[in-house]
Amino acid sequence: MSVGVIMLCHTAFGRAAEVARFWAEGGSPVVIHVDARVSEKAVGEFRDALTDLPQISFSRRFPCEWGTFGLVAATLEASTDLLARHSDVSHVYLASGSCLPLRPHRELIDYLEAHPRTDFIESVTTEDVPWIVDGLAQERFTLRFPFAWRTRRRLFDGYVRLQRRLGVTRRIPAGIEPHMGSQWWCLTRRTLSSILEDPRRAEYDRYFRRVWIPDESYFQTLARLYSTKLESRSLTLSKFDVTGKPHTFYDDHLQLLRRSDCFVARKVWPQAEILYRTFLAPQPEGHPRTEPQPGKIDRLFARAVERRRYGRPGLYMQSRFPARDRENGKTSAPYSVFQGFSDLFEDFPSWLTKSSGSRAHGHLFAPTGAEFAAGDPTFEGALPSGAALRDYNPRAFLTNLLWNTRGERQSFQTSPRDLQALNEFIATDANAQVSVISGAWAIPLYLSEAPFASVRVEAARLQQIETLHLALLRSAEVKARVRIWTLADFLESPMEHLQAIVDEIAPRAPRSISEVPRMVDLSGFPQFLQNLKNQGMQPTLVGDFPMALGDAPRGPARGRPYLVR
Repeated sequence: MSVGVIMLCHTAFGRAAEVARFWAEGGSPVVIHVDARVSEKAVGEFRDALTDLPQISFSRRFPCEWGTFGLVAATLEASTDLLARHSDVSHVYLASGSCLPLRPHRELIDYLEAHPRTDFIESVTTEDVPWIVDGLAQERFTLRFPFAWRTRRRLFDGYVRLQRRLGVTRRIPAGIEPHMGSQWWCLTRRTLSSILEDPRRAEYDRYFRRVWIPDESYFQTLARLYSTKLESRSLTLSKFDVTGKPHTFYDDHLQLLRRSDCFVARKVWPQAEILYRTFLAPQPEGHPRTEPQPGKIDRLFARAVERRRYGRPGLYMQSRFPARDRENGKTSAPYSVFQGFSDLFEDFPSWLTKSSGSRAHGHLFAPTGAEFAAGDPTFEGALPSGAALRDYNPRAFLTNLLWNTRGERQSFQTSPRDLQALNEFIATDANAQVSVISGAWAIPLYLSEAPFASVRVEAARLQQIETLHLALLRSAEVKARVRIWTLADFLESPMEHLQAIVDEIAPRAPRSISEVPRMVDLSGFPQFLQNLKNQGMQPTLVGDFPMALGDAPRGPARGRPYLVR
């Protein structure tokens, strides 16, 4: 038996000549079709490179605009020439000029000899097609498409809308059910001859001439009429990205292509010198005859497609800056946000670092600039502490900080005095752990020496800001893990609350708190709150703070932290 090869070429003729020589020297007759839009000079040079191989011929040329009937017409013409010239051909293999054989030619012949009556052509109904991307499914067979999609897009789209508005539909020829599949097939001589010699071929050609992308449906549909044994798969490895464009294989795909065990790969970069040199070289005999298994690399391609569509969680970059709510994770790693803790405790970040093992920053969004851990002016990834650059894009500042420190838990302080631009972002981030002591902003006001009139105005402003923030944290859209205490509630059992926070930061290595951070002196704080009330400002977010402490004098801060037994 003999396998005939049809090659559809439109560019990279040097490589196409190498592949055609591979097929011909292996014993296969080759018919080449060159796009009619290619210059005569280029075609002449292509012919001259193959004049020493009499089993290679060129068919009549047609313009092959993508998505139009030209590709089908070219294939029909080349098929007619091939079968007429070579009566010993039992199978016809359709390939392109950018296809590359992956296995010795003898293995393909042996494989087809083992399947003498089998047609290998992907052929599925439109209801079962999973790969259509932003295109037409059933409508490609019921509407007319006289305009090329790529070069006359406005006419294409306008004519489709007009047909839909007028309710125009085409009648599918009786006796056929449209099927779709890969353009690259291998048909038996019997099936292909039946398609070419069908008495109704003129009717089928008229119909498919106005079908969109008919090269993916013409043979796939008509082969169903005549094939006695059809396997709906291609012997050519072809993969497509999320936009429906074919993947291009490069030199670094060498081992991947070997693993597929397919006979041909499409499409290969013309400058992939290693691939062409490796696969077109003579191969040693005695290799096991393996079944083509493109599924062996499907998982890798699926992961690549997923990575391209969704990116890596929390990574924002120039080449991929996802739209809102399509980030595949707003941030790259869990982190903790503490509001009010640095007001209640002295040097809270240092204590948190020792107790939880996380990197604890100060107020990253303080008005004067970011307070990085250890007071550094810059942080990992060359993040500056300056407020101007940080506030230009606060979200990028936070996501970059977390991305640059993957593997190390980060935490930072915040306050109603700080920049509030990220409140919603953090609240809707599943990686965020937010702990709030409401009303703690009143403590620095209590300790300040500012005039009480200005203190009351500032207290009203901060309470209004925190009220809006708490309402956001309690909304249904929140995905962060949120803990909220009033200042009064937190002070009833601070060690218990701190222990819960530390356990959540490091759940796999529970740490028992042996000391708590130094708390500021609050001996006169109840009276301060009463004074705010007396001045007409109601500090509701502080909670029900007992007035019994009001008579106690404000003493010095504790000299040492207290222990938890």
